[in-house]
Amino acid sequence: MTGQLKIRIFAHSWISDWNHGNAHFLRGLARELTNLGHGVRCYEEARSWSMTNLQQEGVERVAAAFRNFSRAFPTLDVRFFRKAGFLSYAEQELGDSDLVIIHEWNDPAVVDAILSLKKKLGFRALFHDTHHRAYTNPQEISRLPLGAFDGVLAFGEAIRRIYRQAFGIDRVWTFQEAADVAHFRPLPESKDTDVVWVGNWGDEERTRELEEFLLMPAAELRQRRIVVHGVRYPAAAQKRLRQAGIEYRGYLPNLEVPKMYARSFLTVHIPRKFYSNGLSGVPTIRVFEALACGAPLLCSPWVDTEALFRAGQDYLCVPDGRAMEAEMRHLLADDAARLQLARNGLQTLERRHTCMHRALQLMDIYEELEK
Repeated sequence: MTGQLKIRIFAHSWISDWNHGNAHFLRGLARELTNLGHGVRCYEEARSWSMTNLQQEGVERVAAAFRNFSRAFPTLDVRFFRKAGFLSYAEQELGDSDLVIIHEWNDPAVVDAILSLKKKLGFRALFHDTHHRAYTNPQEISRLPLGAFDGVLAFGEAIRRIYRQAFGIDRVWTFQEAADVAHFRPLPESKDTDVVWVGNWGDEERTRELEEFLLMPAAELRQRRIVVHGVRYPAAAQKRLRQAGIEYRGYLPNLEVPKMYARSFLTVHIPRKFYSNGLSGVPTIRVFEALACGAPLLCSPWVDTEALFRAGQDYLCVPDGRAMEAEMRHLLADDAARLQLARNGLQTLERRHTCMHRALQLMDIYEELEK
């Protein structure tokens, strides 16, 4: 069994989750590693892209983000750095570290600086990939010195295969995201929304999918209250939501999402197109979080090739927009079916997909590195 480790995690952002869904999982993972007795420090670059965009939401939003983060994660030690003078800063911070995890959204210069200290300071380093760039934009990943890492954590089997076959990395582990069940859990809220979707517009990566599986069904269910939360919706997209009778509410801090799920009868999962074709089997963090909150979940086409959940029992997958509309009507009218779907999903989530499960898996991976 691995003893107490000094773990350092570099991520794009910790305090802000504005268009940074990976922060959801990373926060929970770091908290559970701390609960296991390990010494964890969390690093992010000052004025990160996510934090900069959060600031555009207003001063009150930023203040609330810091306040709510401190309240929800009092044990996390978050430290900010600047690229200027980073090498000397990193040498001081990493001098006693055992394991350094570098999330993929770090600046390549930061990655290079950390890895240049690896041999001198003697720590293990893992690259953490939670995106589709290895599939859609491999040249960006190729810019990183992957061979200098001790291994790669890939958030899906399809991504793991790419690192093995396309990048020639021997030590790659499938390391799925998971739900932070300390914060994502069923809550006793009164229902005031029929269907909610929490997700960002997606840089045109799921425009067709949103049209078919959200906008078209909503237009046929105008008597129902359908709500969307998310960011980066251009004016044209917001207009389409209004035309379909959908209420667009903008940015929702992730720590407030469980209440929104609790207030809604149903939620939907509409993956970006890459996760329903070439990267089948890779769910986003929203699937784990929705099931952890006991939210009945309807999905556009997505194949769970890794058997993470029980398709048809933990969630329902529909083939097209007409089927989505029909299933929404059915579940909104059938309390027992909604309750059973929610119970099933929550059961599987708690049994297999919490941040503690991933923290324990990470310790197994570290032990494998040390052999």
